[in-house]
Amino acid sequence: MKIALVSPYSLQQPGGVSEHVVHLRDQFIRLGHDVTVMAPRGPRGGLEVHDHYYGIGRTITIPGNGSRMRLTFDVTLYADVKAIMRREQFDVVHLHEPLMPVLPYMVLLNSKAVNVATFHAYSGSQPWYTAFKPYMSFVLGRLDGRIAVSVPAREFVAQYFEGAYDIIPNGIDVDRYDERVAPFPWAEDSIPRVLFVGRFEESRKGFKYLLRAMPLVRQQFPHARLVVIGSGRPEKFDHPMEQYGVGDVEFKGFVSLEDKARYYASCDVVCAPSTGNESFGYILAESMAAGKPVVATDIPGYASVVRAGHDGLLVEPKDPQALALALVRVLADRELRARLGQNGRVSAQRFAWPRVAQQVLEVYGRAAEVAKRAAWRQELV
Repeated sequence: MKIALVSPYSLQQPGGVSEHVVHLRDQFIRLGHDVTVMAPRGPRGGLEVHDHYYGIGRTITIPGNGSRMRLTFDVTLYADVKAIMRREQFDVVHLHEPLMPVLPYMVLLNSKAVNVATFHAYSGSQPWYTAFKPYMSFVLGRLDGRIAVSVPAREFVAQYFEGAYDIIPNGIDVDRYDERVAPFPWAEDSIPRVLFVGRFEESRKGFKYLLRAMPLVRQQFPHARLVVIGSGRPEKFDHPMEQYGVGDVEFKGFVSLEDKARYYASCDVVCAPSTGNESFGYILAESMAAGKPVVATDIPGYASVVRAGHDGLLVEPKDPQALALALVRVLADRELRARLGQNGRVSAQRFAWPRVAQQVLEVYGRAAEVAKRAAWRQELV
């Protein structure tokens, strides 16, 4: 098949959707499909064309869902998108976050292909959807298949746009985190280490609650350390760390995929203290694949990945005491750590990319049958 994968976010922006698109592309190519990626170009704007890649429009960074997003609002390239769609004649167009402006709209309005969309987001509410529901409903009427990455993601979008949604989780490279990964040499010193992975400056990641939990953890494990990998400015937390009496926090910055796997292998427990607005939990799935126990907040997106007491522990969000108690419990109980880790390795297999890609292809097949009955395609000039 000739497949277009469309992202509303620049591929230069680290994040779950961009990683999803790139990995899905690679899986489809391995299976012999012809895959093209379409995404916002970046700060330079205009149109960028490479082999199997179209960069379309200058990106603008805006806040959204507790994070920052790089989107394009450049509707002046509509004619270029229309020409691309006519020239390429894709068999399947797969849009990710189709309700985000504006590239997915421009593509979908000019696509006669089998149109499938994946909905990644979860939030308490989305005023944008309410305000523009009539137009969005019109655009989504051109979809032949809908995917949500989790039950919470489906429930979130379905409250605005009813319909049938297949649940297919985000994928991870399970083999990258298996037992063959070598820990760093410093991991042999027997010091208990808690690992945080992610953009710790984002308020929804709940990092400040983990900082407040660490002094409580150190009451039981005086030498325990917090290891942080991910982008952000550590100096932003100088005052909170002084206020809470937090020491021995190791900020490692943004690391390579290879080193990230080694950090998982080198620490005793992974903590994800997010406060909400998570549709999935990449970090949780990676931790499980690495055989590491997880302590995470009991929010819908995380509860769809971790089974409490089976492959991790879930606690109330925004509760440093609950975080500390769960971390101490895991650090103090070697058998519990081993059991959670072993169960996690098994559970993580459902997120393996080959399995996820095959499920997506099955949706394409069902969507193709739906597309045969869509009369609007005959009206598209």
